[in-house]
Formats: sequence, C-alpha cells, structure tokens
Amino acid sequence: MKTSTESTISYRVPLVIMTSLFFMWGFITCMNDILIPYLKGVFELSHFNAMLVQFAFFGAYFIGSLLYFIYSALKGDPINKIGYQNGLVAGLIISAIGCALFFPAAEFVSFPLFLSALFILGLGFTLLQISANPYVAILGTPESASGRLNLSQAFNSLGTTIAPIIGGYMIFKYFVGAEYTGADSVKIPYLIFATIFVLLAIFFKIIHLPVFTNHDEISKGLGVLKHKPLRYGMGAIFMYVGAEVCIGSILISYLKLKEVAGLDDNHASTFVAFYWGGLMIGRFIGGISLSTFKNNTVKWALIFVIAIVTTLLIMSIAHYKNGISFMEMLPYAGFVVLQILGFILGRNQPARTLLVFSLVIITLLLVTMTNIGVVAMWAVIAVGLFNSIMWSNIFTLAIKDLGEKTSQGSSLLIMMVVGGALLPLFQGYLADKIGIQMSFIVPLIGYAYISFYSIWGYKNLAKRK
Repeated sequence: MKTSTESTISYRVPLVIMTSLFFMWGFITCMNDILIPYLKGVFELSHFNAMLVQFAFFGAYFIGSLLYFIYSALKGDPINKIGYQNGLVAGLIISAIGCALFFPAAEFVSFPLFLSALFILGLGFTLLQISANPYVAILGTPESASGRLNLSQAFNSLGTTIAPIIGGYMIFKYFVGAEYTGADSVKIPYLIFATIFVLLAIFFKIIHLPVFTNHDEISKGLGVLKHKPLRYGMGAIFMYVGAEVCIGSILISYLKLKEVAGLDDNHASTFVAFYWGGLMIGRFIGGISLSTFKNNTVKWALIFVIAIVTTLLIMSIAHYKNGISFMEMLPYAGFVVLQILGFILGRNQPARTLLVFSLVIITLLLVTMTNIGVVAMWAVIAVGLFNSIMWSNIFTLAIKDLGEKTSQGSSLLIMMVVGGALLPLFQGYLADKIGIQMSFIVPLIGYAYISFYSIWGYKNLAKRK
C-alpha cells in the first residue's frame, strides 16, 4: 500500500472526518426501525409486509456487493481505480438520491416507491461501506487498524443510538399535525438527510485527503471458498446481521403490547435507543480492551469510566425526552455490568468472547419469550449490549489466514448482510401467525448458530483446512 503523501503525515483530521461519516450512516440505517411501525400504520400493513422495508434496504447490500465482487474478480478493484475519496463521493450522492425519493413516495402515498427509495439508499451505503472501512484501516499503522475501526464503529453506534429518539420525535410527534397527513411526516426529515448527504459529497470532493493505491493483485476465481472457516463465517455473519435487525425492527411493535409495556410509538422509540446504544457501549469498551496498556489498572479504570459515561448519556436522553425516571432505567445499568463481566470471561479472545456473548443473548431471548412485563422488556433490550462485538469478532475469525484472498473473502462476508433482508421477513411472517413474542425464535436460532461457530465452526475447521 502506497500513499502520495509523506509517511509522517498526521491522519488525525482525516480520521475525525471519516468517523463523522460512520455516525451519519449509522443514524440513517437505524431510522428503518422507525419507518417500519410508521409505514405499517400508514399503509395498514401486516408484520410480514412491513418487514419489506428491511428486505429492500439490506437486499441492496447483497446486490451491490455481489456486483462489486464480480467486477473486482474479473476487472480489478474499481475503488482502487477511482480512489477511496471518489468512491465516498459517489456513495454519498447515491444515498442523497435515495433520501430525496422519500418526498415523491410520500406525495403519492406509494409503498413500492418507498421501497425503491430504500433500495437506492442501501446501494449508496454499500459503496460507502466498501470505501470507508478499508480507508479507515489504512489511515495509520497496521497495528492500530483494529482500534481505529472499533472507534469509528462506536460512533456509528452512537448514530444508531440517537436515531430512534430524534427520528421518532420528528416522525411520530413534531411533523405530525393538521398540515401533515398520511405519509407526509417523513417528507421533511428525509429531505434534510438528502441535503446533508449532498453537502457531505461536496465537502469530500473539495477537501484534501491522503491518497492510497493498493498494488496487491486480486486473486481471481472462487478458490477462496475452499477456506472452511470463511464458509461457515459467512453463515455466522448472515445469522448475526439478520438476528440483530430482526430484534431492532420488531422492537417497537413488541413494546407496544399491553402485556409487555403498552407504550405508544414515541415512547417505544426511546427504548429502541437503549437496544442500539448497547452496541455503542460495547464497541467503546471493546476498543479499549483490545488496546495495549502497560498498567491493567488504568485499562480497567478507563473501561468503567467509559461504561458509566455512555450509559448515563443514554439514560439522560431518555429522561429529558420522555421523562423516564433513572430508577426505572436501573435494570439497564445492571446489564452493562454483566456485559463487562462478559468481557472479563472472554479474556480478549475473539472466539471465547463470541461464545460468552452469544450464550447470554440466547438466555435473554428465552426470557423474552417466556415472560411478560418489565422482565421481558429489559431482557430483549439488553440483547443490544451483547451484539456489540459480534461483527468484528466473526469477521476476524472468518478471514484469518486468507492471505492474498482476504479482499475476496471480505466481499463475500459483506454480501451476507443480506441476512438483514431475509430473517426479518421470516420473523414478520411468524409474528402474523403465532404472535410477536414467539417470533423471537428466529433470532434465537441465529445466535445458536453463532455459538456453534465460536465453539467448532471456526476453531476445529481451521485446523482441518
């Protein structure tokens, strides 16, 4: 990897700029969880049809990354040809078009047009993911790449945390009134998002960022699929993304059930922030735990400080937005402590931590399916805390020892984000047939597979490859 700039250049400013981009697409992605109950009400959709929102959005990830993989294998890496910066600009423009299409979709009250807008938005985000993730990884030394990605992903999770609160307020409360009817209350929010993406595209076009060129030859053919940990890892990514999106997508509908919490849309969207906020907390903690400290006391002190600050941030937002008392939110703090204990049991080993966290989630989902009231409510919300490390740990285990085939393997893993399109659709179907509570069997099966992968799917197969 070579750069046109001096090796001594400071990458701090470019990293800050890129981190802001991670925040933005995290925010917009999580807005889907607000759109599902909103469009369900506007168009009087079944749970199955409402889940087409995620099908359109995450299906675009699959189509986009598949086309990218095929082109890369045959012609060479297109991002490497046009440059990471131009790739980011193109992704931002496509994302802006997708957001802008929400206006005619609302104007004509057309669900298919909403789905088309989401598909285009998903294509834009696919290009942003392909461009931004490796760019952040090379903005510094290889040894600190994991830390930089964890930091960027943590701010991505910050976006997913506040999106349900701000987005829920805009769509369910602020833009609902006499002058806004039907699907109109999404017009202004998504026009704002489109404007932001256009401004970001202009910004990324005119600023100077370090230029990198990858001279590694891309391995052609499908030989990468002979790597068994990657094949099983593709299944793990599929199950993880699908399960995570399943829970986030149906959470508002679940919290509205009288036997669980009986919340309205606006209040329920606030508690969705706790679910996604768990990923933010875990990724900040994970970034610290993966770092090297001369003094372990300082390391763990920093972990506890970060845990307290991020937890209080989420609680404070919920308190001032909806008047939720801190005493009412106390169970969440207890689960944060449990998460820290999970990191201790994981001993900074990807497979071990993956196993601990997946087993905790399975337990939480069983509690969710067999209980009612606040116990069931907080159990499902706490799943977000233990989702935090799954993407990075599965990804690391799956591409280990791929060598020159790493880029192809990474593309195949990104394709498996399609789990976020398919599993929520299946859960929506079951929710219509057997009820929301029992439909959590779908993500539970997903986490059971992840447990299998952490015990045998990676470790034993890697030895036999």
